[in-house]
Amino acid sequence: MSTIITGEAVVLELRPSSFAARSLGCAIDVAATIVLVFAALFTIGAIPFLVDPAATRVVILVTLVTLLVIVPIAVETLTRGKSLGKLIMGLRIVRDDGGSIRFRHALVRGLLGFFEIYVSLGSVAFLASLFNTKSKRLGDMLAGTYAIRDRAPEPKPLQVSTVPALAGWAALADIGRLPDTLARRISIFLRQGGAMAPASRISLGNELAGEASRYVAPQPPPGTPPEIFLAALISERREREFTRLSAAASEAAHLRARLNGHGAGTR
Repeated sequence: MSTIITGEAVVLELRPSSFAARSLGCAIDVAATIVLVFAALFTIGAIPFLVDPAATRVVILVTLVTLLVIVPIAVETLTRGKSLGKLIMGLRIVRDDGGSIRFRHALVRGLLGFFEIYVSLGSVAFLASLFNTKSKRLGDMLAGTYAIRDRAPEPKPLQVSTVPALAGWAALADIGRLPDTLARRISIFLRQGGAMAPASRISLGNELAGEASRYVAPQPPPGTPPEIFLAALISERREREFTRLSAAASEAAHLRARLNGHGAGTR
């Protein structure tokens, strides 16, 4: 995960693409380009008036430069970091600060990409990306860009509830002092705990339960498993927040209705 702090102090969490995803996206781009090159060369060979060898060489050279350099630069500039391969793989090229790339970034990437991918047969790009934490190739290093996952799956809503044995405790517990940061950590644990090793899951559950118990009164019944306690805590906190927001929205709607009625009565 790549963390970017904007000028407005907003934290952005961007997911750098994996080496495999970026390699496959690049392979798709190269395959599509090769198909276009062969189609263009076939078309040039079928043009009857290109009988002069010198003119034919010029046309072929211009066509190759256009398809291998100019087209990739134009596509990345117009799409703000996309290409056919990146579109299929759900990737996008962004600046190191998380912003959209511009023409100069695409230009540097395109010029060096011709050398990295075609002249060196991909060896330079492969080695540079393999030993880079963000899978950057040489063009990305000089342009100040990297690839991110632009199409990540939406996380499923956290499904937690209070077990019947804790219903009485949850209704009376004071949980108003529970910090938001701690509540988020607990939610992440409850969402991802199933993928953790058993020992790590138990250790982290005990740690979070001990930390959360300092902000809860009264304490849950003795012998309550930490994960059950944390699930009940988050469930009750969510229900109370929903009730509070619903009451505020209802009060606001009632106040608007009264103000609208008063305004209509004075006209």
